[in-house]
Amino acid sequence: MSDNQNLLAEQRRALILDEVRRRGGVRVNELTRRLNVSDMTVRRDLDALARQGVVEKVHGGAVPVAPASSHEPGFEVKAGLELGAKEAIARAAARLVVPGSAIALSGGTTTFALAHHLLDVPDLTVVTNSVRVADVFHSASRGAGTAGGTREGAATVVLTGGVRTPSDSLVGPVADQAIASLHFDLLFLGVHGISVEAGLSTPNLAEAETNRRFVRSARRVVVIADHTKWGTVGLSSFATLEDVNTLVTDAGIPEVLRAEISEHLSHLIVAGDPEVAGRPATDGHGENA
Repeated sequence: MSDNQNLLAEQRRALILDEVRRRGGVRVNELTRRLNVSDMTVRRDLDALARQGVVEKVHGGAVPVAPASSHEPGFEVKAGLELGAKEAIARAAARLVVPGSAIALSGGTTTFALAHHLLDVPDLTVVTNSVRVADVFHSASRGAGTAGGTREGAATVVLTGGVRTPSDSLVGPVADQAIASLHFDLLFLGVHGISVEAGLSTPNLAEAETNRRFVRSARRVVVIADHTKWGTVGLSSFATLEDVNTLVTDAGIPEVLRAEISEHLSHLIVAGDPEVAGRPATDGHGENA
């Protein structure tokens, strides 16, 4: 199967999943008409989604498998999901950063991927509540230095204090107070879930408050989230889509969702999409180009 065929299958399955979640269930014959594909193709897509644990097949169609809104998977579990999408998103998001910026990175596996792409951007000030993100910069800084020193142009990293979550983020009053006193050019925000109705959400109440502080302290908010996050709703919402300047997602997001997202956001970047990748985004400091 070619790369294009794989991409189309990912987009089709994302659209099916969105329909299942929004309507509470779908029938095979409805999907064949809407997607203009065969009955066998739809059944294969439902089989694939069922193996991922996001839908349950029933007679004639499928219904959603909704995880508990308060369930929070650990970092290692999430790190193994959607690796290609996260890498593409990280590369695209890194292009928004200019040398000398003050940026913030929230916790999460996608921000962890982004951190690796920012190591060669000189003179950054990075504020993060992610132990994993801080370790990326710390290891690179020490490893590339001379005689155990810090390499020239290495990022200055500020790691907030706080209570550690299953995703290795630091949250709570200590983290909130530290973030509230700072100001960032750009905030890169990983999310548990994103939807029109609930906005950005997380299953962790303390993390929701810490993320609210991040959003308030940022001049521009960039959400980095793969297509599987769309339609997922956690226990606590911490921002609306209107609070977000840019969403960087992957090419698995269906066209119908791109149009819906664009109605609420000022800028959408679809990583890996050749039609979108060539368009200017932002200079990292100003408005959309």
